[in-house]
Amino acid sequence: MGDIEDPENDRPRQTIARSLLPSKEFITSRKGLLLLGEVVMSFISFVCFGASTAAAFITAPLIEFLAALFLLFAYSTKFNERFKGFHWPLMDFLRCVSASIIFFIISIMSVSKYVDGASKAAGVFGFITTIFFALDFYFIFNELANFLKGGDSSEEPPNTQDDDSDSDSD
Repeated sequence: MGDIEDPENDRPRQTIARSLLPSKEFITSRKGLLLLGEVVMSFISFVCFGASTAAAFITAPLIEFLAALFLLFAYSTKFNERFKGFHWPLMDFLRCVSASIIFFIISIMSVSKYVDGASKAAGVFGFITTIFFALDFYFIFNELANFLKGGDSSEEPPNTQDDDSDSDSD
């Protein structure tokens, strides 16, 4: 009669909540583990920079944390397949290259310029985060290079002209 504690009404909420969580297949893949590592390490760097005297560098870890979190969500829920206009691997490659360069620079500055322990910790976690982003852009670069080469096929393209035909005949 009423919808008070209707057991059938509770079922769609569970599927909606599960659809927002990353799938187990994606999280256990190489890309999923790298993105998860980027999210965790950039968040730790963000917290360390926030607690240090090098708080001027807090913006970069926050932006990279949010970008990695968005891409983790997009790839795990297959959100990226709905928008064919973007070339997602290229966008991800540019994000990883810029993030690794920025994290490397701010980590060097944090370790060398500031003397407090939180700044040193932020620099160390920044270096670890740099490694995660560098690994990710290395793997993405290899995938993009294979894509630009035309796939993994090592076959020669078929010759369209016959060897017996003489097009240069007198």
